[in-house]
Amino acid sequence: MDEITDTIRKADRITALTGAGMSVESGIAPFRGEDGLWNEFDPQEMASISSFKKNPTKCWKLFKLQIEECLDSSPHKGHNSLVEMEELGLKSVITQNIDGLHQKAGNEEVLELHGSLDRLICPSCYKEYKTSDFKDEIIQGNIPTCNCDDILKPDVVLFGERLPEDVLRNAWIEAERCDLILSLGTSAVVQPAASIPTIAKESGATVIEINLEETPLTRSVTDHFIEGKIGDELPKLLDRL
Repeated sequence: MDEITDTIRKADRITALTGAGMSVESGIAPFRGEDGLWNEFDPQEMASISSFKKNPTKCWKLFKLQIEECLDSSPHKGHNSLVEMEELGLKSVITQNIDGLHQKAGNEEVLELHGSLDRLICPSCYKEYKTSDFKDEIIQGNIPTCNCDDILKPDVVLFGERLPEDVLRNAWIEAERCDLILSLGTSAVVQPAASIPTIAKESGATVIEINLEETPLTRSVTDHFIEGKIGDELPKLLDRL
């Protein structure tokens, strides 16, 4: 732990990569795993762009569940610790999560690889809306529509869609420039996000991983592995600084 805290103290440019484990600690269901959403919903049927185009009403059954879950969730101590770390050199948070909790906690630079449920977008005219403006409508089971009358889509990357190129490009840049990367709650199996710690490592960065269990990174890329909850372990690290 002394070595880890010493590494954080000496770092000039820190970035963090966060995955589903970060959100789970705020009570948000993951997509994969024992309690994952894909055990209940067929992702190709409920979360693909082709399905949305064919039957958006059906897809909104899943979207409604996810949005309500995010509305009811709050950042945990791990999120708050990342905000504190901005004073220690944290320059960016690269996240696979779509819950908007990093921004809610107060992080300034968040790169959302898979988009965010905080926004809705029209697939016809591309006008953007705040999901919160439709909160009551969504909770009541109504599907939000654009001023052009088309059904709105959460501004998230569905199966069959490409990741936003500008966000992905900036994530690569952050990985290449940092001298310390925190890998937090990511299974490190979903590409291209899974390769970000490797890119950072190859560019000379130290990799600190916090997770409930080992991942493909742990014994090949990670320099320091801490087993446990992010909301427990990250504040402990800060307390030692």
